[in-house]
This record gives sequence, C-alpha cells and structure tokens, in this order.
Amino acid sequence: MKPRLQTSLGQHLVMTPQLRQAIRLLQLSTAELEIEIASAVESNPLLDWEEAAPQEPLPGDNANGNGADHDDAPPADASPWDGDEPWYERIGPADSDDEPLAEQVAESETLHDHLLWQLHLSHLSPRDRTIGVAVIEGIDDDGYLRETIEAIAESLLPAINAQHNEILTVLHQVQRFDPPGVGARSLNECLQLQLALLPDDTPGRELAKKMADGPLERLPRIGLAGLANELHRPLAEIEEAVHVLRSLDPRPGAQMGGLSADTYVTPDCVVWRQQGQWRVALASGARPRISIHRGYERMIRSASETDAVYLRGRLQEARWLLKSLEARGDTLLKVMRCLLRQQSAFLEFGDQALRPLTLREVAGEVGLHESTISRAIARKFVRTPRGTIPLRAFFASGIDTGSGGEASSTAIQAMIRRLVEAEDPRKPLSDARLAESLKATGVPVARRTVAKYREAMSIPSSQDRLRIG
Repeated sequence: MKPRLQTSLGQHLVMTPQLRQAIRLLQLSTAELEIEIASAVESNPLLDWEEAAPQEPLPGDNANGNGADHDDAPPADASPWDGDEPWYERIGPADSDDEPLAEQVAESETLHDHLLWQLHLSHLSPRDRTIGVAVIEGIDDDGYLRETIEAIAESLLPAINAQHNEILTVLHQVQRFDPPGVGARSLNECLQLQLALLPDDTPGRELAKKMADGPLERLPRIGLAGLANELHRPLAEIEEAVHVLRSLDPRPGAQMGGLSADTYVTPDCVVWRQQGQWRVALASGARPRISIHRGYERMIRSASETDAVYLRGRLQEARWLLKSLEARGDTLLKVMRCLLRQQSAFLEFGDQALRPLTLREVAGEVGLHESTISRAIARKFVRTPRGTIPLRAFFASGIDTGSGGEASSTAIQAMIRRLVEAEDPRKPLSDARLAESLKATGVPVARRTVAKYREAMSIPSSQDRLRIG
C-alpha cells in the first residue's frame, strides 16, 4: 500500500461558548430565566432593559426574533374567555365556575420524577423498566448512583433475578437520560458521561477526558503549570481542557430541585383557539425585553485601547445572550407547535383523548435531539383554556388496542376514573370488572394494570368504595 493524501468534506457540531449558553438557557424555567437576565443586565453595561408598552402584546409583531409570526398574535376579538380582563392575564378553564385547573401552582418535580418519566417513555421491555426503576431509586439528589449493582439485584428479588450485566445495560440507558451525567458512580464517570456528549472535534475534549481520569484531582495542588509538566502538554492546551471541564456540572441532579407546593409558576407559552385552529405564542415572561445599549456601543469607537477591548468583550457577550434567547424562543415554539399538531384532541376533550407520544417522536418531527426536547419541556408550563399545565402532560406511554391503534396510559386512567364515577356505589366495580369494561371498548388491559392505575389515581379498592343504604 502506498501512502497518499485524501481530502473530504464533512459537517461537525462544535460546542462553542454560544452553544453551551443556549443549551443552559433552554433548560431554565421562566422564573429562573428572569433571574439570569437580571444578573446579566446588572453585570454587563452594554445590556439594558427595554421600556415595555402600557399593554404589551404577546408575540407576533415583535422584532426581537422570538420566532412568532403575525398570525400567532391573538387579535382582541379572538379571546377564548369573556370579561374585561386581558386574555393573557386570566387563568382557568373557560365557561366554568370551578377553580382553575392548575391554580398556577406546580406540583414538585424531583429528579426521580424526571428520570422515571423518561424511563416510561423509553423503548424498553417491561422487565428492563422494572430494573430501571430500581436503578433510579438508587440515585441520590445530586444525580449519583449510590447503590451497588449487587444491592440493586437483591432489591429486585424474588420478582426478577437480574444478572450483573443486565443491570449494567439498563444503567447505561439511564445514564443517557437528562440531565447529562446522571447515574454516574463517581465524579470521574459523571464528567466522562458529559464529555461523551460533546462532538469529537470539540477543542480540548480529548485532553479533558484524560484529565478527568485522575490528574484533575491534583490540579489545586500543582496548578496548571504543574499539570502541563506532568502530562507533557503545552500550557495553552491544559487551559483549554480545563475550560471544557469547568463547563460541566459535577452535581447534575441539583438542577432538578423541583418546586415547592406553594411556588407560583409563570407560563412559558400561551395557547388559544382562533378560527378553528390552535395557536401558540410565547408568554410575555418568556420574552425578556433587553437590548444592547447603543450609547456604550458608540463609545467603543472613541475609547482607549484598553477600554475598547473591555467594551468589545462585553458587546460580544451581549450579542451571544440575545442570540441564545432567540434560539430558546424558537425551540420552545417549534416544540409547542408540534405538540399542538399531535395532541389537539387532548386540548379539545381532555385526558381521555391524549394519544401516546414520546420524546423520540417529537424529536424526529422537529429535527432536534431527544435530550434537547427533554430540556425544552423541563419545568415549562403552557396556559391553555383548560388551565396552566406542564408541557410534560402532553406526553404519555402507549398500550396497543384491539383495533390496531394505541391508547395512552393517561387516557386509560381517565377511562377508569369515568367508570368508577358512574358505578353503582352499592355494587362498585372490581379491578377485574373494570378490565372487562375497558376490553369491551377495545382497550385490552390486564387486571393488575388496572389496579396499578387505580392506585396511582388514589382511587380506593372496590371494597373500600362500597356504600350500603
């Protein structure tokens, strides 16, 4: 074989600082985003708040690039609610005297809730899902797996006699969940899991992987120069790798602290019905009105060299932030429009019309990675005519029906609740009878599955529901 030179063209994603910032902003809730923006405005003199109009229109005619069209801005006569209140200020179902569905209060979502939700949407067998639950139960609030593989295997007995490699396989699947780095058994593994997600041509990635295996622990003692001598690498390469490592999260689970029961949530999107079509727009809180201070921008031309360097750096940071906010808004709208196309019946008729939908399906339709979809919907809420609900409510695992289609687990739970509400209290339906009723409607569900769904909805057993007289 003779040596020869070859050239090729290819596309590679480089994890630039802008991309890291966009990913981080995407997973923030609206309340967290407001804090982030306020901090940026305070620390960067080139950022300034825009003056809000007396009655701020929701997106459509904005010029800040959040991705909403004029068609997305609801006209005054398109309000789905009656009354004098602005349509985007009132929360709760239309034409109902009941309390608002969500009361603008979010249930606490823990790291385990987030992981279990991803587990049940994954394409795993029932056996592997059971193993996955045991694995997730061994993960602490920081995101680390504290239980040994042997302890997990023992906890599965006698129902499942899982082998060591079988549990490891499921663990590796859990380690692919969001947040990146979750399920690691050490800091080294946590960093390696996050580094593996970076593109191969990310500057400093390979050296960072080598440093995470041990040398990184000696950094505080020997410094960058000492680490460069130890690894026989130029100091600039060590600094580049350290910069990559510092961009990672050593406690990936901490970001999923959840919300307390009395925490008020701010909707990220608003959905309404207009001329028979469902429309979506970013809520005002999800569209921070900041801009670059033009006065400081003009000062760069006349400033001294030192001041000009400083101002140009802050100007670049301001531009990156605005672009990241624009990308965040675009992604939220793209995902929400897909959810409206997939789950319009859910908004029309409620839980019983929720169809099975997974992160993979949405990712394929909008052209994004599953982890991006997971970040986009994490701790995000949408205001609808049915109340303020989390975006994760639009997703559900599925069960095959007798007609060849699928019914979501949420829809089946709604059907069970309706059957129980309509039963004769003197002759309540047993789980077996509920399963027979569901089968008669084309949804073959085992009795034990009915029992599991009933218990999840806190519905007592037929014996406890019995009413005499």
